[in-house]
Amino acid sequence: MVTMMNMKTSFVSLAVFFAMVMAFSACEKVPVCDEPQENLYQPMELTTKSAEFVEKGNSFAFDFLDRIDVAASGDYIVSPLSMQFLLGMILDGTNGDTAAEIASVLGYGAGEVGAVNEFCLSMLKQLPELDKKTTLSIANALVVNQDYRLNDSYIEETGKFYEAEVTNMDFGASEESAAKINQWASDHTQGMVTRIIEKTSKDMLAYLLNALYFKGTWVTKFDASLTDKAGFTMEDGKASEVMMMNQVARLAYLETQAFQAVQMPYGNGAFSMTVLLPKSGKKVSDVMAALKATPWKTLMGSMGSAEVDLWMPKYETKFGIKLNDILIAMGMPLSFDEMRADFSKMSPDAMCLSYVRQDAAIKVDEDGTEAAAVSSAGVFVTSVGPTSTILFRADHPFIYVISEMGTGAVLFAGRFGNL
Repeated sequence: MVTMMNMKTSFVSLAVFFAMVMAFSACEKVPVCDEPQENLYQPMELTTKSAEFVEKGNSFAFDFLDRIDVAASGDYIVSPLSMQFLLGMILDGTNGDTAAEIASVLGYGAGEVGAVNEFCLSMLKQLPELDKKTTLSIANALVVNQDYRLNDSYIEETGKFYEAEVTNMDFGASEESAAKINQWASDHTQGMVTRIIEKTSKDMLAYLLNALYFKGTWVTKFDASLTDKAGFTMEDGKASEVMMMNQVARLAYLETQAFQAVQMPYGNGAFSMTVLLPKSGKKVSDVMAALKATPWKTLMGSMGSAEVDLWMPKYETKFGIKLNDILIAMGMPLSFDEMRADFSKMSPDAMCLSYVRQDAAIKVDEDGTEAAAVSSAGVFVTSVGPTSTILFRADHPFIYVISEMGTGAVLFAGRFGNL
């Protein structure tokens, strides 16, 4: 497969995972689902609350995507659904305002941890079963510093709703532990995401992981003999060249003032890729603005059937990004605040999030799409752990403060060391 360079893939790659969340089928508008009875697409069964969260979750997804689009300097691929799973597991370990912020970012109200868990469990159980021709796997894990422990209730909660496996490791053996974590990522993404961490740290209580893997075959495949080099114009006007696939097919189609959209289904139509192409004079940012302004379900419901002469680049994209600043800007700063974060439901030793990141990859060719993402988070341990002995040797100049314990008001402060 040929790697495409310098192309803004945002308007195609994320639709794979949005389609997972929405589970829209092009079969309703375009006669593409010539499937045996046992593999006909059946919509997911969701509770009323979970069904409401699909739309709220999409608001999170497009807000997340918009911020990634601004932060990324080139091609990118991310999975909002994978991030929802990771944030759901993080949420289970928090209390008070910290929990309220995460729930709000996810689209829920304060105190609705149970609703988030039920939604993620529904996705975990039902998504992989929607299409026998499509491979979809979701895995979660908690990798714990062997010198500390997680609360039994937290392990039970994440096991029940996320089927999270728990592994204890020696974080002091940083390279060995990192290799095991990276192997987990590779195993659960079929080798698409092979490295998510350089080394483990003894300052970390645990690493939380979600892996999402997708492989779907187009209902109507592209003829590989028609794939050829073709020109491609980037947003800055510079000309480039890609390997371009071509087919003429009846597909779901929509045209707005900002973009053209075409929907290409996989397998039995349970999953599809929607390509949103900016019209002449428009940019990807205009598409993003339209997506944020109109519910995804409304846009998909507006699509009709059309005969489309489709030209689609064949490409691969790999992307990784640290998400601390983005999640703080989205509304959850307390999770990263070592003085105010409340992770007491996770562990008596938990302090705050050290980092959140996502690593993802996608391959698009004549046969279909393969995509994977691993979302990860590190949780700092409190500065004084149950097995730690702290050395404090005041053998060099120091500052001292005398304060009132209740309010913290400083009565005196000074420096000692000029002997």
